[in-house]
Amino acid sequence: MKERTMAVQREDGAVQPGLKWGMFTSRIPGIHVDFSLPEIIQGGLLSTATGGVVAALTMKFFQVPFEVAWAVVLIQLFWLWLIPTVICGEPYAPGWITPALPLVMSFLGKFEAGVPAIQAMTAVTVCLCAIFLFFSISGLGSRFFQWVPVELRAAIIFGGAIAAFNAEFGRLSQMPVTLPIVWAVVFLLMFSIWFTKARQQNKLLNLVGSMALLIGFLVAAVVGPLSGELTFDIKMGFQLPQIADYIKAVSPFTIGWPELSLYLKAFPLALMIYIFVFGDLILADTLLEEAGKVRTDETIERDNTKSHIILFIRNMGHLLTAGPFIPLHGPIWTGVHVFLTERYKSGRKNLDSIFSGTINWYWPSFFLIFLVPVVTFMKPLLAVALSITLILTGFACAYIAISMVRTPAAQGYAFFVGMIIAKFGPAWGIGVGVGMYLLLLVQRIPGVLSQPKP
Repeated sequence: MKERTMAVQREDGAVQPGLKWGMFTSRIPGIHVDFSLPEIIQGGLLSTATGGVVAALTMKFFQVPFEVAWAVVLIQLFWLWLIPTVICGEPYAPGWITPALPLVMSFLGKFEAGVPAIQAMTAVTVCLCAIFLFFSISGLGSRFFQWVPVELRAAIIFGGAIAAFNAEFGRLSQMPVTLPIVWAVVFLLMFSIWFTKARQQNKLLNLVGSMALLIGFLVAAVVGPLSGELTFDIKMGFQLPQIADYIKAVSPFTIGWPELSLYLKAFPLALMIYIFVFGDLILADTLLEEAGKVRTDETIERDNTKSHIILFIRNMGHLLTAGPFIPLHGPIWTGVHVFLTERYKSGRKNLDSIFSGTINWYWPSFFLIFLVPVVTFMKPLLAVALSITLILTGFACAYIAISMVRTPAAQGYAFFVGMIIAKFGPAWGIGVGVGMYLLLLVQRIPGVLSQPKP
């Protein structure tokens, strides 16, 4: 007998129920989507921890104290989770444009910390939003996605894998004991063949596997202090984020808007960032497409044009209400999206809908960020939380890219262009990728060259 739940039940093979309005569908936790305890526990802790990374970046580049900077963690949750997932019904686990973060930090580093850096970030955000708006209004976003050959898609994803691995291997010198152990635990629980078989026959192991990210986090909390790589200073209390002071310190309406010359400097960076967004959309759709082959009980609606509109709303909305957001709002939190799709593929009993994962992952952070013990516990683990996200990003990008290309020429092409993207940046990577595609693989484009006769 099927267990009764609070949420509206989905018919087999249908779209998850919700409130339809225009092209969007809103889904309320507990009404349209069931609560899922593994996602609530892990998501609340990890979302709060990684949110703290934004506070650190804000302190560094915008020159605001920690007490003020912590407000951005609450602000970003509204634009990161509530708008795309609950109100607009995106099927992705939303996140930042993480692969572009090193480029953004390098750009901001050329300006004096404080108002100049805030205005520079404002210019980048406006330029990127203009690109999102153009592709959404023109409808070219969806067409552009369809026109890109699968080999170039694989190369972009390979580039993400290489960049993520390079970043994390460079971080090993800071935590040479903690990080490898945490990576090993997470990989074992999520991707091990023998463990996957074992958890299918054991309820305890299945529970452990469903909380892979949280367990990796807790392992770091134990191994870090034992190895001397992490220290904790837990404090008690309750605090309200200083939202008004934060907005006053960073909003363009209070500090002033950038000059035209700054927009011209920011536009090339915005173009490169969009290439990363495009790669994230490719990866997000690929993961859901693969999951859909396993989970035929749910139809997941995806619309590239709608995604562009939502990205415009999130980034411009954040800018206008609370100033620029350094990581920028992107389509997916890759590590979490990978984790949730893997959980989703394990069956409806573990995760009823993809939205059971994406909706339940974020909302506990709205409460946790007010608790001082939680904040002080998370602070030393911020680097570990980011590392888990990036290493899962690299691993997933690697196996997805490999599965997309079959012939030796296509495999070599994808890896080579991926290396160019990781080493020299997205603009060079796309340029070389298009050129090499025309030289090596152009016969795969219908209507350009005819297929050779047998």
